[in-house]
Amino acid sequence: MRSLRLVLGDQLSRTLSALEGARPGHDVILMVESRVEARAWKHHRQKLVLVWSAMRQFAEGLRREGLDVRYVGLDDPDNTGSIEGEIRRVLSEGGFDRVIRTACGKWALEARLSALDLGVPIETREDDRFICSRAAFAGWAANRRELRMEYFYREMRRKTGLLMDGDQPAGGRWNFDADNRRKLPAGVRPPDRLRVTPNAVTRAVIGRVSEGFEDHFGAVEPFGWPTNAEEAEAAFQHFLNDMLPAFGDWQDAMAWGRPFLWHGLISPALNIGLLDPLDICRRAEAAYRQGRAPLNAVEGFIRQIIGWREFVRGVYWLKMPEYGRLNALDARGALPGFYWSGQTDMACVADTVRAAHDHAYAHHIQRLMVTGNLAMLLGVDPDAVDDWYMVVFADAYEWVEMPNTRGMATFADGGVVGSKPYAASGAYIDRMSDYCRGCRYDVKDRLGDNACPFNALYWDFLDRNLTRLRGQGRMIMPLRTLETMAETERQACRRKAARTREAMGVIAASDAAAIT
Repeated sequence: MRSLRLVLGDQLSRTLSALEGARPGHDVILMVESRVEARAWKHHRQKLVLVWSAMRQFAEGLRREGLDVRYVGLDDPDNTGSIEGEIRRVLSEGGFDRVIRTACGKWALEARLSALDLGVPIETREDDRFICSRAAFAGWAANRRELRMEYFYREMRRKTGLLMDGDQPAGGRWNFDADNRRKLPAGVRPPDRLRVTPNAVTRAVIGRVSEGFEDHFGAVEPFGWPTNAEEAEAAFQHFLNDMLPAFGDWQDAMAWGRPFLWHGLISPALNIGLLDPLDICRRAEAAYRQGRAPLNAVEGFIRQIIGWREFVRGVYWLKMPEYGRLNALDARGALPGFYWSGQTDMACVADTVRAAHDHAYAHHIQRLMVTGNLAMLLGVDPDAVDDWYMVVFADAYEWVEMPNTRGMATFADGGVVGSKPYAASGAYIDRMSDYCRGCRYDVKDRLGDNACPFNALYWDFLDRNLTRLRGQGRMIMPLRTLETMAETERQACRRKAARTREAMGVIAASDAAAIT
C-alpha cells in the first residue's frame, strides 16, 4: 500500500508513529506551513521562527534518508493555507491507498482531521511520545472524585521506575517541592546560559517572519531556541551539567532582569518533538544516582515532565471541548493593555512581560503567580487569558496551555486541575523575588495611593468569590481571616480594588462606581 503520511509542526520526532514503516521511493511525507494555523492566534514571532525552521530542517533530514517529502512552504504559490486543503491537493494526484497520521495536540484540529472524507482510509495512530496514553489516563481518572496531579505522578513514577528504590520513592518521599522555594540571595548569579546561534535555515526564516508578520507579538531577535535535534541535545546537556545541580533550590525564585535563572529552557524543543521526555528524565535520574545533582533538583525536574506535563495533557483530552468553556468564577473582565505593552509600574509584571516579549518565555512562577495570579484577582475573562498565553510563549500548545491557565492560573475550571485558586497578595512575590525592592508600589501597604495593587485585589477577590470558594478545603484559613476582618476594612478593599480594576481597563467606570 502506498501511503500519504502527515507530519505536523509539533511532531518533529523521527520516532513519530506516523513515520513508522515509511518506505523510501514509495510513501510520501506531507508537511505544511499552514497560514490557517499560524493565524489561529497571533503567535509570538519567535515561535513562528522556531516551528518553521525546525520543520524545514526536519524535512531535510528525512530527505537525506531517501524519503519523499512533499513540503508546502508558506510562500508556495499553490499553498491552500490549510492542512486539510493540502491533504486533498496531494491525494488528487492519485496513487495513494491511505493516509497515515499521528493524533494531534489541538482538539479543534483533531476534530477537523477526524471528520475528513478523503475517499481513502485514514489511519490515526497514538502519539506514543507521551508516557501515558489518552486511554490510560481516562482509565486512571475513571470513578475518581478528584483529579490530582500528585497521585497521578506517583503512578507515573511506578510505571517508569524513575527515582524508585524498589517499590519506594528515592529518599523516602515522593515530592521535594518544599525544598525548592528559596528566595535568591543577593549576589548569587547562575552560570552563563547557552543560547543557540541561528543557523542558515533559521536566519532565512527570521528574515521572512520579520517582513511578513509585523502585527504579531514579540521581538524576532535575539533568537536562541534550538531548531533541530542536535541543537536541542546541546541545550539539554548544558542544563544537565551546568544548571540542574542548583535548579531545585531556586526553582520558584524570581529576579529582576534575569528571566532564565537555572531553568531548563527545553520546553519549546520538547513540545515540538526534538527531545524525548522519558530519555531526558532518565538522564536526569542518572545525574542523581551518580552524585552529580541533588535529589530535590532532579525530583522537581522529573515531576514537571512525567507528572505535570502528562497530567495536563490527560485532563485536556478527557475534558474537551467543554473544558474550553469553563468559567467557574464568572470572570468577565478585559485583559489590561500592559499585558501586551509591559507599560506598568508593577515591577514584577513589567519584568515578566518584557521577558515574554523579548524571548517568548517566562518561567512557571512568573506565569502562575505574577501574570496568572493578577489576571485571576482582577477577574479577567479566562478566554482572554488563554489567548494571551497562547500568543506570547514559544512552548504554548493548547493541550498544555489551557489546563495550566484555565485551571491552575485562573481557577476557571473550578478545581478540575488544582485543589485551590493560586491567589496571593504582594507578600508572596516579595518572599520569592527582588521585584518589590525596586518597585514604586509599597508591598506592605494595602490601601494607600502607593499600595501594591495585589494586596487589595487579593482580599477583594476572596470577598467577591466567598460563596464559590467556601467548598475548597485549602481555602479555609484565608477565608477565615477575611471573615474576621472588620467590615470597614473589607469595604475599603472593595473600593480600592474597584478603582484599580477600572484604572487597568478591566471593568467599566459605571461598574466601578456601583461598587464604590
